[in-house]
Amino acid sequence: MASEFIQDPAKSSFNSASLRRNPTSPRTLFGLIMSGIAGLFTILAIIPLVIILAYLLGKGIAALRPEVFTELPPPPMVPGGGFGNAILGTAIMVGIGMLISVPIGIMAGIYLSEFSTGKLADWIRFLTNVLSGVPSIIIGVFAYGVIVLTTRSYSAWAGGFALAILMLPIIVRTTDEALKLVPQEVRQASIGVGANDYQTVLQIVLPAAVPAIITGVTLSVARAAGETAPLLFTALFTQYWPNWNNLLFEPTASLAVLVYNFAIVPFQNQQELAWAAAFILVVLVLLTSIISRIATARRTY
Repeated sequence: MASEFIQDPAKSSFNSASLRRNPTSPRTLFGLIMSGIAGLFTILAIIPLVIILAYLLGKGIAALRPEVFTELPPPPMVPGGGFGNAILGTAIMVGIGMLISVPIGIMAGIYLSEFSTGKLADWIRFLTNVLSGVPSIIIGVFAYGVIVLTTRSYSAWAGGFALAILMLPIIVRTTDEALKLVPQEVRQASIGVGANDYQTVLQIVLPAAVPAIITGVTLSVARAAGETAPLLFTALFTQYWPNWNNLLFEPTASLAVLVYNFAIVPFQNQQELAWAAAFILVVLVLLTSIISRIATARRTY
């Protein structure tokens, strides 16, 4: 009797052959055409990046020397020199920006995702999006009015404050979205075993979202390291090493401003240093992107 219910594959109307698409059918041809168009536009989007990287590789690597990392910028038409003070100044100001923006941004993201509901959270998210769209030069003018005019001095502190404002919305939005990605069942399980809301967030939800939060922090660092306009209004520039006795309250060099200053002068030695500094900036952005990808790949939930 069982053999009566076995269908012959050769007579079946729903076999593997019936699932194959006709390569000449209009639907298949349309799919192939749209895939080709999508691939073409993807290539067109990548071409500018490839051209920029190739141009920087050609110009930047040729100007790289070991002393560019340890020496000061040279005067016009004097060979040699470097931008060690600009690398150090960039690290100092980005570090100040991180010290300000990372704690505030992560706590704000936790509040939005875990403790705030209704219109208040919507308004905070809206204002965060607006802040992320404010031109960096406007933030530089604001930091100039708040810090530079108050202290009557361009400084690393003013530059770090401006960079912190630029970094803040990226960290807030990334933290908010990262915490939302943690499954709700994780929170329910934690509460089910007796944990309160704060214990659940700090000991369960936040550690699970750390990889994605690190991604947001590294992306904000990449943006801040390449900003020029805010630092022109706040940190300005200097040809000398930072004075450790008055580190935060004097003009400070940075890679982005050095590229701007040296790229517009007619002196070849300084133009070469500008290309080398631009190459170093791109390498730093690439490294932060790699770190963010590695952090995102490690998920705990």
